[in-house]
Amino acid sequence: MSTSAGANEAGPRLRRTLTLTDLILYGVIVIQPVAPMSVFGVLSDRGKGHVVTAILIAMVAMLFTGISYGRMARAYPSAGSAFTYVAQEVNPTVGYITGWSMVMDYMLNPLICTVWCAGQASAFAPGVPPWIWKIFFVIVFTLLNVRGIKTSARINTGMAIFMGAVVVAIFIAAARFIFGAPHEAAYFSRPFYDPTTFTLGGLFGCTSIAVLTYIGFDGISTLSEEAENPRRNILLATVLTCVVIGVLSAVEVYVAQLIWPASQPFPDINTAYSYVAGRAWAPLFSIVGFTLLLANFGSGLGSQIGAARLLYGMGRSNALPKSFFGAVDEKHRIPRNNVFLVGAVALIGAFLLEIVAGYKTYSLGSTALTWDTFKKIMNGGEAYGLGAEMLNFGALIAFMGVNVAAFLRYYVRSNEKKLGFLIPPVLGFIICLGLWLNLSKPAILVGSIWMIAGIAFGVWKTKGFRETLSFEVPPEE
Repeated sequence: MSTSAGANEAGPRLRRTLTLTDLILYGVIVIQPVAPMSVFGVLSDRGKGHVVTAILIAMVAMLFTGISYGRMARAYPSAGSAFTYVAQEVNPTVGYITGWSMVMDYMLNPLICTVWCAGQASAFAPGVPPWIWKIFFVIVFTLLNVRGIKTSARINTGMAIFMGAVVVAIFIAAARFIFGAPHEAAYFSRPFYDPTTFTLGGLFGCTSIAVLTYIGFDGISTLSEEAENPRRNILLATVLTCVVIGVLSAVEVYVAQLIWPASQPFPDINTAYSYVAGRAWAPLFSIVGFTLLLANFGSGLGSQIGAARLLYGMGRSNALPKSFFGAVDEKHRIPRNNVFLVGAVALIGAFLLEIVAGYKTYSLGSTALTWDTFKKIMNGGEAYGLGAEMLNFGALIAFMGVNVAAFLRYYVRSNEKKLGFLIPPVLGFIICLGLWLNLSKPAILVGSIWMIAGIAFGVWKTKGFRETLSFEVPPEE
């Protein structure tokens, strides 16, 4: 394993153009400023109304891992992110395994965003089948990302402004609804604690789901080579993104619980927040639906960037074929091959995932596959839930790896044994391990197959992990 400053290496590089604001906007868009709205109904049902408390606990939990990511980005401002951190501080083989688990996470995010956006767009325009929308969204994601990282940053800014305006409209409508009638004394504190429904099991179960709404903040670290002053800005952007999303999410679910108490069932648990917003002001029902479509569009666009940069970091280090994955387009200074590859995987995977989910739904094992049945499968929305279950397998492995790397570098190998370098990575690792152990069986099964395939490829590519991987830390210009 070797490390070089990279100053003498010929060829185009990624361009450092992203400011701290750009990084925060990227993180907010990938996580989504309306993150809890899509799962609000599930959270409310699981926590018996204690969604605000669960969101705030989850924010603290993710901050520990976020601090580890930021500190490791300070040490290694590389596009390889967790792959580089773990390989440098733990072991190159463990780093490869961590990187491969992240590839699963990053590949699945644009895939499930494609599926969700296609389903929602088809609901707005029922005359256009979802499979056409899938092709459309993948093409748009890919074309926007090959234009360059600054183009994506400007798009993120525009989407953040629009979603921010919608959130403000929700808050205004909610305030008019909430203060438009008298309430009992416990009305405003009940979302935090309701003695009639509170249980520790319910709160922890709700928190385990709420933590997953923060997944995606780690994508900020994959932009280390395109960030100005990455040793400072990556840590600040990661922590500030978690805080911004946490506080914003807490306020969003707080007003929702005031408008729609947990004791009242939702007409549809999957679109619960749309009904909440519609109760506050009828036009918001459709506006929120469109906003969630936009949010998933931004998340898919941003996660494709992260996936491409991760593959670039692994390719440049020779963990993947360097001639393809480690190449940078001279004009736009982006890993164009990887952007196209992620787009192709998202498109093919969106159709395959729908077929697999539809096969189970329509019991095709005992039914002939007719054209009408096939169209039902391709127009269905079963794939989103299946893909979302699988996504967290790789993310949590990467989170655990980064916490171990931060623990080793800043506490074990440091001359100063500070509690600030001990507590965040240890607690971050324990929390992520607990979440990983509670993943569903299908997620663990598919994730294990992915990991076995990746490890087998790594053994072949590196001749039993005996070949040296090169980890370049680029100049900060």
